[in-house]
Amino acid sequence: MFGWKKTPPIRTLIGEGTTIAGEIRFQDGLRIDGEVQGNVLAQGDGRSLLVISEKARVTGKVRAGHVIINGSVVGPVTAEDLLELQPKARILGDVHYEALEMHQGATIDGELHPLKVDDKPTLKLAIKNA
Repeated sequence: MFGWKKTPPIRTLIGEGTTIAGEIRFQDGLRIDGEVQGNVLAQGDGRSLLVISEKARVTGKVRAGHVIINGSVVGPVTAEDLLELQPKARILGDVHYEALEMHQGATIDGELHPLKVDDKPTLKLAIKNA
């Protein structure tokens, strides 16, 4: 859908109970289960995956190709390809996205900005089938 051949591997894990203060720069994939006080930024060709799990909290800028959030982010979020907001996602900050998938229960306290303003943004609301 977004020109990806395959999902980048998650090579780094910040475990639950771990707190990191400072900027994190990563390639390929990163999963955060703990807390980061600082920016979390993907490097490289844009093919990156960032997973912020249900128990995770990030205070700072977040930027990656494919971003999946089910935890808390205080700061701006940029997803260069796809932003997936799971049901427990909480964002306090502006969101920039190429495509957005938002599940029922996720919240954003900020402005939504599509990266390509000349095209209609891809916005998809995911709902549970009962």
